[in-house]
Amino acid sequence: MTIKPWREIAKPHKDVLEGTFKQSEFAADISQVHSGTATPEYQDAAMFYSRTFITEGMRLLLRSVAERLSGMGGDPVIQLQTAFGGGKTHTLLAVYHLASRKCPTASLAGIPTILDEAGVASLPTARVAVIDGIKLSPSQPRSHAGQTINTLWGELAVQLLGAEGYAMVSGADQDGTSPGKEVLQALLTRAAPCVILVDELVAYIRQMELAKTYKGGTFDSNLTFIQALTEALKSVPNAMLLASLPESEVEIGSNHGQQALAALEKYFGRVESVWKPVATEEAFEIVRRRLFDVVGDASEIRALATQFGNLYRSHATKFPVEAQEGRYEERIMQSYPIHPEVFDRLYEDWSTLDKFQRTRGVLQYMAIVIHRLWNNNDKDPLIMPASLPLDDATVRNKSIHYLPTGWEPVIEKEIDGIRSEAVAIDGHDTRFGSVQAARRVARTIFLGSAPSGTAQAVRGIRVERIMLGCVLPGQTVGVYEDVIKRLRDRLHYLYGEQDSYWFDTRPNLRREMESRKGNLKDNDDVLPLLRERVSKIFASKHVFGGIHVFATSADVPDDYGSGPRVVVLPPSAGYRKLEDRQALEQAQEILDKRGNTPRLKRNRILFLAPDGDAVSRLKDNARTYLAWVSIVEDVARSRIDLGTYQVEQAKRARDSAQEQLNHLVRETYRWLLVPGEDIQRGKPILRWDAVGLSPSAPSIVTEMENKLREEDLVIFKWSPVHLARMLNQYYFKDNVQHISALRVWQDSCNTLYMPRLLKSAVYEAAIAEALSSTDYFGGAQAKNDDRFQGFAFGRAAGLILDEDTVLIAVDAARAYANRLEDERPKPRVIGDGGSIHLPISPLPGDSTKPEPDPRPPAPETLPIRFYGTLNLDPITAALDFSQVMNEVIANFTSQSGVQVDITIDITANCQDGFAISTQRVVKENCGVLKFKTADFEE
Repeated sequence: MTIKPWREIAKPHKDVLEGTFKQSEFAADISQVHSGTATPEYQDAAMFYSRTFITEGMRLLLRSVAERLSGMGGDPVIQLQTAFGGGKTHTLLAVYHLASRKCPTASLAGIPTILDEAGVASLPTARVAVIDGIKLSPSQPRSHAGQTINTLWGELAVQLLGAEGYAMVSGADQDGTSPGKEVLQALLTRAAPCVILVDELVAYIRQMELAKTYKGGTFDSNLTFIQALTEALKSVPNAMLLASLPESEVEIGSNHGQQALAALEKYFGRVESVWKPVATEEAFEIVRRRLFDVVGDASEIRALATQFGNLYRSHATKFPVEAQEGRYEERIMQSYPIHPEVFDRLYEDWSTLDKFQRTRGVLQYMAIVIHRLWNNNDKDPLIMPASLPLDDATVRNKSIHYLPTGWEPVIEKEIDGIRSEAVAIDGHDTRFGSVQAARRVARTIFLGSAPSGTAQAVRGIRVERIMLGCVLPGQTVGVYEDVIKRLRDRLHYLYGEQDSYWFDTRPNLRREMESRKGNLKDNDDVLPLLRERVSKIFASKHVFGGIHVFATSADVPDDYGSGPRVVVLPPSAGYRKLEDRQALEQAQEILDKRGNTPRLKRNRILFLAPDGDAVSRLKDNARTYLAWVSIVEDVARSRIDLGTYQVEQAKRARDSAQEQLNHLVRETYRWLLVPGEDIQRGKPILRWDAVGLSPSAPSIVTEMENKLREEDLVIFKWSPVHLARMLNQYYFKDNVQHISALRVWQDSCNTLYMPRLLKSAVYEAAIAEALSSTDYFGGAQAKNDDRFQGFAFGRAAGLILDEDTVLIAVDAARAYANRLEDERPKPRVIGDGGSIHLPISPLPGDSTKPEPDPRPPAPETLPIRFYGTLNLDPITAALDFSQVMNEVIANFTSQSGVQVDITIDITANCQDGFAISTQRVVKENCGVLKFKTADFEE
């Protein structure tokens, strides 16, 4: 189900939509209402009640007022005392409109129900006196219908009964002394039913210095008046007093104000009734009614609350426990279209600030936020902490108005706005940018942490509450978890400890790290670190002749080696497929020269190049790591002094940067550059093969070996077929019948268009396999004149790879083999009783001529049987017999048609005789091994 944006369901009041409201209009002024000069929403009783949510405390108070004015009981004195902006004046206004009866009670929303509960059938109209402590001055008399009024009791008498009332207290008013309980009781009885509303009384009395007389009386005379008034009210059944007293230090003021408050609380406390302050859930409705004209269809709101509830329950470990309860869905419905988390943070955190007024402050703040979101066409289903448009100057200024100085640059640089880091993070990663994850998280952390102070035991906002303030149904929670880590690594004013995060106006250690990072030099600092880190990944065993990290051409040997050499190019030689100039230029310089001399063994060099697009990240991360290392080292050496948290933060950052550096080294060094040559029009043309390596492979060495093997860029095992083809292509032509085997190996090391063999053993193995057949070529240990010494063709032979060893073209080898066969003497047998004479024949390929035999030549015969006897050391018999098998017997078993019999003779002597147990074990084992004979004898 698609969730509708809040702006398609709810509609704010006109003044909120148009932004025409004045912040002062949110501050109810009871004096303006009493004089008839207030704005309509406060002046008009019906409109006031239509926008007023009657809380439980207000309901009880209004019922008490109705009962008191009807003579049915009720409380004579009610003291309203809450925090700054807690709704005291608003409550006084509710009583004012109920008592003054400018319109029928049926027109006052919620009042008929209260009257029914109280059993009041007809509520009488009451006289109302309003005493505003801020409006009145102890030193400035006031004029009413030509009558000068000096004191609070004079003001009270005039408002209740006019000239008649003033006459009852005129003497006391002129003298500045309290009129006494009896006079006040008579005044109240004559004016009843009546209500006295006193607002900001402390603000009036705290102006009076002790032992000093004013037009309005003295400090003591005013306190005496309050005492007499509260006592008089108890005697008049349909008269009552409501007085608001401050709770916060902002309203109390100086020590004198505190003294005035303590005295007033003492006198009011004798007869006061407890007034229940506004609960948080009730505040939801107060704010919602004042800001929204239409809330929306209840079924749509319930469906939305259900979707949010399902989100919180389906990711139970990611959100606060209370958000997963059904009751939280009810809270969403009660506060819609504002998310409950916004109210919780404002009422629980921001209301602790000295200047922030609870209900009034929330109204002012949210009116500005809603106006901007409406004009920005906000599409969120709820107004969440993540929705706050802190990039708007008005919203930003209102947000920091209650905070210490220094927050504006924090918001602009890091949290919100086109130049903020959060916006930059969203812009560089589509996962984040698609939902503005960084911006939403930063806003949520600001709202949840800005009011906190360093003195708090637990600072910041927990991750689960960040998720609560950000994530919408249908979004991936993991995206927000990832972006928190990104913000932690990038922002200078964001702090994080365990799973809590907070913003502060003081830069975190990242700013120090960035400063040190900027002072690092590539050649002096970064390059040595990267050389060391890159070298580490090649520390494991490998097949290469050497791995040279960031080496110059002079440092790379020009030899045949035990394997190809790998030159790891420096970060300045980054490789890009479409722009490979830097990498190939440096590679070719090393390929062509060793220092100032030409390089000969060019086919023994490979190159590993960094990815050109990743080099900048690698170098930046290397600087970050070095900066964190220097901070940790300075802490250890007492060069800088950090708190415990920041020390641990620096160590964690260092470890994290090191882990990231190791990962980036693997990710960056991923291009094998292998030189080769193509023959075009008889000329070799240099060619580079670029092979990508997987950074996720467990070992980069193994990955390089596998890629080189798979792509045939390095030959690990060579088939005789390919060797014979190469010999025929490059050597056995133009009547060349034989070639130096060593020269072929050396040419393969020098020439880029020839196959690149892993090592000479691969070449030698291919030769040995080829010589065992007559299909490829022949070989000889040397050539003297027209004879080949150690000639091998069609038989296994291990040739020593030296300057004399030659390889012979297959046709020439076959012809030479036939020649040897023709030269071999035929065997001749003498008649009966004679003997066979075997002339001394030269070995195949042996050019030494034997001495002439004076006897007639006899036909040459070959031995048909071999026998040998060998005594073995019983201690090393197993090893010795293995050598016999490999060195002697294998020569027979490898040939077809050869029958090999092996007999083992074992004789053991013991002068003391063999033990019964030894005899048993030996006989059993001999039986298992199938000895033909095995026995012991005396």
